This record gives sequence, structure tokens and C-alpha cells, in this order.
Amino acid sequence: LQGLREAQRQIKESASQTRDVLKQHFNDLKGTLGKLLDERLVTLLQEVDTIEQETIKPLDDCQKLIEHGVTTAEDLVREGEIAMLGGVGEHNEKLWSFTKKASHIQLDSLPEVPLLVDVPCLSAQLDDSILNIVKDHIFKHGTVASRPPVQIEELIEKPGGIIVRWCKVDDDFTAQDYRLQFRKCTSNHFEDVYVGSETEFIVLHIDPNVDYQFRVCARGDGRQEWSPWSVPQIGHSTLVPHEWTTGFEGYSLSSRRNIALRNESESSGVLYSRAPTYFCGQTLTFRQVAITSVMP
Repeated sequence: LQGLREAQRQIKESASQTRDVLKQHFNDLKGTLGKLLDERLVTLLQEVDTIEQETIKPLDDCQKLIEHGVTTAEDLVREGEIAMLGGVGEHNEKLWSFTKKASHIQLDSLPEVPLLVDVPCLSAQLDDSILNIVKDHIFKHGTVASRPPVQIEELIEKPGGIIVRWCKVDDDFTAQDYRLQFRKCTSNHFEDVYVGSETEFIVLHIDPNVDYQFRVCARGDGRQEWSPWSVPQIGHSTLVPHEWTTGFEGYSLSSRRNIALRNESESSGVLYSRAPTYFCGQTLTFRQVAITSVMP
């Protein structure tokens, strides 16, 4: 029954997490799309304001000139009427003054009022087909899968490490790269340990008898996004790592005591392993590298 309950819990928890992810993603999309539409609307309204201000100014100036000319003509007519009503002497003087003033006013030089076909008539050009394009993309956006396209197949313990093997479980999925992460079961943070095209990887520096959690995902051919994570698998290694014994004269050891560096000491002692960690059937590789010191 415990295995059955774990399977039921996995389905319910993954369904709940998937709902949350979908809601958050589409809420983010709505917010981003709304912001982009608002920004585009502001840009277009600013263009309308600019065109309106630039094209209305000459007409406003023309109106002011015409109104000024009409006012001047009305004032001149009133002065002429007053000049006609005066006495003989006064009449001649006012008429002379009126005639002189009228000769300096150019009432026939008012600007021409442009035709309606010659002035801007603003409009908005909106392509309604964008709604169909966006609708098609939205209807195809996102998928829900009952299981991830890759799963961890096997965990093999090694001295100080664990070999992780994974495989595709979706025949329709073509993987370009894989991404492996791990963490201690007491940690809340996964970290990348491998990204590449291989389907197995040995994770080193594993503490013995400590539970680790592993998960893997894949990136489809020609895609940028990663697939959903596989179901996490727990593994551990009971095999302690191969280490050299400390304290031998003539050698310095690395922090994990798996690399020994010969000193310049004349004494060339023998190196011994810290414990009998080799077992029948294992492969143990020794590598010797000559390091030449370069004097300045």
C-alpha cells in the first residue's frame, strides 16, 4: 500500500504543481501583453498629437491673420462713416485722414484658405489579421504531458561517486542535449553537474552513506527551452573514495587525498591507500603526470 500511496501522491502533487505553473505563466503573459499593448497605444497617440500640432499651427496662424484683417476692415469702415458725417471743413480733414490711412492698409493681401483636400485628415490603419495570428499562437502555446520525455534509468555506486544513467521514454521526442542536476536530500537547491549529449555521467565527490537526489531533463532538437524534469531518484554510495594515506615523507596530498604530488625531498617513500577500498570487478585507474618546474 505504501507504494500505491506514493504513486497517488506523485500524481496529485505533480498535477497541483502543473496547475500553479500554468496559472502563473499565463498571468505573466497577460501582464506582459497588456503592457506591450499600452506602450504601443501611447506611441501611436503621441504620433497623432505630433501630426495634429504640426499641421494645425499654420491654420491657426492663417485664422489669426484673417481675423485681424476683418477687424481692421471693420474699424476702417466705421472711421469712413464718421468722416462722412462731419462738417465741410471737418469733413474734408477727416476724409483726408481716412483716405491716407486706408491707402496704407492692404486688405487684399489676406492668406488663402486651403481646400479640405489639401489639409491632413488623420486616420488609424489597424490590421485585424493580427487577432487571428495571435489567436493561432495562443491556441498552440503550451502543452501538458503526462510524463517527462526522459527518466533516470539507473544509479550505480562507485567509490566516492555515482554513475547516473538516463533514457528517453517518449519516442516522438528528439533530444539534442541533456541536463543533469543533483543535491543532497537535506538541501533545497539543485545544482547542474552535467550538460551534454551523453546519456550517462559519473558524479564525483559523493560523500559515502549520504542520500543524494538526481533529476534530468532534455532539450529538443532545434529548441531553446528545456523539457520538464524527470521524477527525482534517490541514490547513495556505500563505497568510500580511494584515498592515499597521509604522513608519508616526500609527498603532498590534495584536499581530497586522491592526488599525490612528489616533493623535492630526496626521500622517495612508498604510497599506501588509506583503506582497502578496491573490490573484485572494479576498474581502478592510476595516472602519472610529470611536472617540470620552470625557473625564471
